[in-house]
Amino acid sequence: MRAQKPATIYLLRHGHSTANAKSVLAGRDFKVSLSSTGKKQALAVQAELSGKVFAKIYSSPLPRCIQTLEPLATSLNKEIEILDGIIEMEYGDWSGKKLALLSRTKLWKSIQSRPSLVRFPNGESFLEMQNRALEAVRSIALPGQTILLSSHGDVIKAIVAGFVGLNLDNFQSLAIDPASISI
Repeated sequence: MRAQKPATIYLLRHGHSTANAKSVLAGRDFKVSLSSTGKKQALAVQAELSGKVFAKIYSSPLPRCIQTLEPLATSLNKEIEILDGIIEMEYGDWSGKKLALLSRTKLWKSIQSRPSLVRFPNGESFLEMQNRALEAVRSIALPGQTILLSSHGDVIKAIVAGFVGLNLDNFQSLAIDPASISI
């Protein structure tokens, strides 16, 4: 009996957003979209990935992720399917706040050093986010197929950490820039 080939998962962070431009923690704000830089990045993603064959293309339900995929999906004539499990972290009371203010809090230091112990006020914990994101990726991974997902920086870091065996407390060592692709 032959072993099945593993799935190949492309993790695409959404392009630069209007919240990135304002240095705000967007969270699950559906009003946040791609900035003009992000729209250019979406076209660059299309150029980079247009020769690839994807069995499926999935996105977080947030507009900035869908907008990042739209040029590519259109050129490939592929539907973008929504995958709720890869939605942005629920930052609770931190959503919509300036990063400069948040970075001065005691909780910020914990996020940088021991995120596995952190739950955002009226929000989600990093472990909950990682578990739901990993479960979502496993649920759509098709043996031998290549899948594209568009999600968010912390979510992608948590997914990569989970699959490579990196302790969640070290996931901040990963760099996931806007419009970057991790495979």
